[in-house]
Amino acid sequence: MAGNVLAPAFAAHRGPLLRYLRARGAGDEAEDCLQELWIRAAAVDPGAVADPLAYLYRMAHNLMLDRRRADSRRTKRDVAYHGALYGDGEADKAPTAEHRLIARERLRGIERLLAGLGHRTDHIFRRHRIDEIAQRDIAAELGITLSAVEKHLQKAYRAIAAARHAETQPTTDGEAGHDPR
Repeated sequence: MAGNVLAPAFAAHRGPLLRYLRARGAGDEAEDCLQELWIRAAAVDPGAVADPLAYLYRMAHNLMLDRRRADSRRTKRDVAYHGALYGDGEADKAPTAEHRLIARERLRGIERLLAGLGHRTDHIFRRHRIDEIAQRDIAAELGITLSAVEKHLQKAYRAIAAARHAETQPTTDGEAGHDPR
């Protein structure tokens, strides 16, 4: 860098450049960054530099951006590697065949429970919870009061809550029913 126009500016402003790098997140690696800046400055074409000090600060800024990008890529790569090696839970998100079977059984149980509550309660519950029809619209559709719709829904909710509670209670052999999830 002896013939380079950046050498005198680098030597005169080494301390401020070091502080600039530390302030931009280099921390304990600021000296290493400064050394890398020195190496990069040595490779610069001297004819392309109009203001050496501004050029050095721009190089320091770009150096820190490069380091952040490299750190980000490294972190993503490490996370992906760790996930591939130890599993990241992505495959676990899909329900197993056993969980699907249990869910189907629970759904059939809820359907039987709702059917046992009477046609009107079953119909109101399905219209509200599955078809997402507002309670007021269901009342108008069936020609009953809003209060009656609310009472039918409460009846269904209580029955479902009681069934879920019963699933989690120990049976006569001391084991709980189905998993509450």
